[in-house]
Amino acid sequence: MTAANASITQTLVLPYLNHAVRMYEEGYASRADIDAAMRFGCGYPAGPLSVLDETGLDVVRDGLAARYAESGDPLHKPADLLEKLVAEGRTGRASGRGFYTYDAPGPEGAVVADEETPSPDSAPQLRHEIATVGVVGTGTMASGIVEVFAKAGYPVVYVGRSAEKVAGVRAGIEKSLDRAIAKGRLEESAKAEVLARLTPATSRDALADVDLVVEAIAEDLAIKTELFGDLDRICKPGAILATTTSSLPITACGDATARPESVIGMHFFNPAPVMKLVEVVTTDATAAEVDETVRALCAKVGKVAVSCGDRAGFIVNALLFPYLNDAVKLSEAGEHDLATIDEAIRTEAGFPMGPFQLLDVVGNDVSLAIQKELHEEFKEPGLAPAATLERVVAEGRLGRKTGKGFHDYS
Repeated sequence: MTAANASITQTLVLPYLNHAVRMYEEGYASRADIDAAMRFGCGYPAGPLSVLDETGLDVVRDGLAARYAESGDPLHKPADLLEKLVAEGRTGRASGRGFYTYDAPGPEGAVVADEETPSPDSAPQLRHEIATVGVVGTGTMASGIVEVFAKAGYPVVYVGRSAEKVAGVRAGIEKSLDRAIAKGRLEESAKAEVLARLTPATSRDALADVDLVVEAIAEDLAIKTELFGDLDRICKPGAILATTTSSLPITACGDATARPESVIGMHFFNPAPVMKLVEVVTTDATAAEVDETVRALCAKVGKVAVSCGDRAGFIVNALLFPYLNDAVKLSEAGEHDLATIDEAIRTEAGFPMGPFQLLDVVGNDVSLAIQKELHEEFKEPGLAPAATLERVVAEGRLGRKTGKGFHDYS
């Protein structure tokens, strides 16, 4: 590791680890769910709490303390829990105990069960019968969700605004299945079975008898709340109403119905047939059996469910986007070019993409919107969007989708 790469990695990764400690400290999500979210949602080789144990909580604490002394940013101040664990000698693998427990101190120690490890008989169960699923929307995410459930054996009613839109969903799924067949991942006979489970509709009334509806329409709160009010009218009593929003308040969707206890978030990651993660997001009103049913359903369709509450960013975005924003701020300091920062993070942190490559894939407009939401939610000055991120969006450099972002794809 070169000195420059080490400096870049510390500057960007240590605050990310600190955010994860605070998220766990607040009780927002379990250690297992925080780590699983970043592994399965971002493709990271290890979750942040596992990385802390591997690196050494004392090493990370000292690095953050130095960073805080230099920046004065409260986000860089070592989390209270980090200080507490270090004071107790729980420094990670080296001591045999950190965020996880190991059967022996040192690098060869294996993780063993402790008081936070779920028991085998605590796996979620289907507390509601789910026989038929409905999906509202015809975009990439909606189509992917339809495919996920149909491939898992569920009849799916999917609703779009026109016959042309819903036909596009079926055509897209056919192409996806053909690709899977060509790669040897699916039998030809299975294709016909999957397609036979699809029921297109152009009226929401077709959802009257489904047991679960997942909406994947425009990220506009007014549009979503209108839809949830309509689903409340249409869907049978006991039907679960889910949203795959990544950024809007799920509580508001529940408040648009007379059954907020049946409203929940199922945040699939794109592309849904490929990505394993689903963030299952409960509101204060969501019934426990609805939450458990959705988590069990995720497992049945081959997904990894993580649980969290209804606040900006959920787990993944709340940890990912401040790190991306910090990368933009680091570039603004002028010491490292974009390619150097990207390469350092790929080679030293082991992340699948550098921050600027990822920003361009996500879309800089989307990234800016999420960062603004996080800043508004948590009121931390250090979460204010980087000036350069604001500028590239204003210039229309949105990333791969426009041919130019932080990098040039023309």
